[in-house]
Amino acid sequence: MLSKGVTVSAELRITLAGAERVVAAGTTAGDALEADGRTVIAARVNGEARDLAHLVADGDVVEPIEVSSDEGRAIVRHSTAHVMAQAVQELFPGAKLGIGPPVENGFYYDFDVEQAFHPDDLKRVEKRMREIVKQGQLFSRRAVSDDEAREELAGEPYKLELIGLKGGSLEEESVEVGAGQLTIYDNLDPKTGELCWKDLCRGPHVPSTRSIPAFKLMRSGGAYWRGSEKNPQLQRIYGTAWESRDKQDDYLKMLEEAEKRDHRKLGAELDLFSFPDELGSGLAVFHPKGGVMRRVMEDYSRRKHVEAGYEFVNTPHITKEKLYQVSGHLDWYRDGMFPPMELEGSRYYLKPMNCPMHNLIFRARGRSYRELPLRLFEFGTVYRYEKSGVVHGLTRVRGMTQDDAHIYCTREEMRDELASLLRFVLDLLRDYGLDDFYLELSTKDPEKFVGSDDAWEEATETLREVAESENLELVLDPGGAAFYGPKISVQIRDAIGRTWQMSTIQLDFNLPELFELEYQAADGTRKQPVMIHRALFGTIERFFGVLVEHYAGAFPPWLAPVQVAGIPIADAHIPYLQDVAKKLRERGIRIEVDTADDRMQKKIRNAQKSKVPFMLLAGDDDIANGAVSFRYRNGEQKNGVPVEEAIAEIVNAVERRIQV
Repeated sequence: MLSKGVTVSAELRITLAGAERVVAAGTTAGDALEADGRTVIAARVNGEARDLAHLVADGDVVEPIEVSSDEGRAIVRHSTAHVMAQAVQELFPGAKLGIGPPVENGFYYDFDVEQAFHPDDLKRVEKRMREIVKQGQLFSRRAVSDDEAREELAGEPYKLELIGLKGGSLEEESVEVGAGQLTIYDNLDPKTGELCWKDLCRGPHVPSTRSIPAFKLMRSGGAYWRGSEKNPQLQRIYGTAWESRDKQDDYLKMLEEAEKRDHRKLGAELDLFSFPDELGSGLAVFHPKGGVMRRVMEDYSRRKHVEAGYEFVNTPHITKEKLYQVSGHLDWYRDGMFPPMELEGSRYYLKPMNCPMHNLIFRARGRSYRELPLRLFEFGTVYRYEKSGVVHGLTRVRGMTQDDAHIYCTREEMRDELASLLRFVLDLLRDYGLDDFYLELSTKDPEKFVGSDDAWEEATETLREVAESENLELVLDPGGAAFYGPKISVQIRDAIGRTWQMSTIQLDFNLPELFELEYQAADGTRKQPVMIHRALFGTIERFFGVLVEHYAGAFPPWLAPVQVAGIPIADAHIPYLQDVAKKLRERGIRIEVDTADDRMQKKIRNAQKSKVPFMLLAGDDDIANGAVSFRYRNGEQKNGVPVEEAIAEIVNAVERRIQV
């Protein structure tokens, strides 16, 4: 009851679509937006995502969150995770809840259950989910105190643990507790208002389960609670959810195509690389054909770096502990490093980064401004302790080779050097047939950095200006930088639309200070250089894996391990093709003549299965006319092509780096 003499305004002034509007007190964000709960499923109020049921206040700025936006999809996916958890607890009453965040392209939820989920269990869960969605249960938010939450969730030990961690920084836990007041979301029967299910959650959510347009459960697997092997292993169910059935169908078709392109499968089929158990997880060996591809990639990269004025260096694979104490890696990156080795009273580490060793090369003697920019380059193998759960083929390994460069320049040279470097990186990626990309700018992690705020601000703004000068899409990655400086990363889209992080460029004012790097300026004073970190491939292994999937193993001729297959119609034609092969090899072409006992048609099938770009067939008529039958990878064939003409076409395709 209001005190006597106190009045409440019946009108509120809010900003909607950039214009001021007057609404009645008690108006919800959904009312203000005239949201239908289908197209617009949540609201952004003063920059914060809110439920449509959120009551607006005087002065609020209210914007719609559409289901088709990235933010909208994340809300749909998180809401679907709640529906899945409700279905699981109804079907498996003893299941205890872990966490259930949205992730890229979907969602998951972790459960503590007696037995691992079977595919038939997922079918039952999905069926029950569809019934809940059809029922149109309402998502209703309410604030609770810590003690109230503990009382309500007394039977959920993992939720109780999260309440104790309130304010923690783990991203996945932020969907549960965050740093503010705790909230619980109730799923309510739309007809009776009775409670159907509830979960500790920050929200927001869609207004009702009917606002979930399309979803599908994908798979289940084990996952350690909060990602630590020291914690219990839970069962994780993954799903996907989208703003429409058509979008979901497109995604599922992409997954089918991605499965066909899986570099691990193609790597075995094409005899490129393998992961012997004897070596350990995340450690690959490249077979001869894979070795050919790596050599071609490395040779081409070396040539381009020589042309761009880089100098080649080499550094060892292990180092004493002190080096990474100076660089800060032992403070900020220890969890990503292999354990130390004890040798002759000292502790040694496998190197996770090449940059500290390159700093030692710079510091080995006095440097003059006349030597700058000094561009040091190395194919440096590094070792990182990736958790077993994230190791994945060549794209996430524990032993990797970086095409690593560190450029030392003056403050005055910094911007031009960055601009030239970014163009160099983009042009090289285009040479590999990767030309659909955008840039991402990773900024300072406020909890994990070295150096002054002013240095970080200058470095970040310089990178931003350089990135924008390329007229490419620029996306911000707040807090995603390494501890020593901001970075630009090139994100490429492959042939089926997936995004991969490739090249990175990092601007660093801090390591030169930590290593006391200096050069003599034109006026005779000693100054500190600026350091630029740059990896073009990222790692050769990851880049290799991405190329396999981008091309589905059908590489452009310049990269293909075998560029030409010589196929004799009969054994009598082998010498002729071997003579053709000799001429091709003299032009630098990689050719194999199939001398097996198989029939010609099987040899053709073998070459096609191996995805060889060109096949040269020869029979009596070809020999008589000094010609070959020229067959392409797609099955097209030209007969009676003069040998020199065939050689010229192959050499031309290789030199131009085109796809065939």
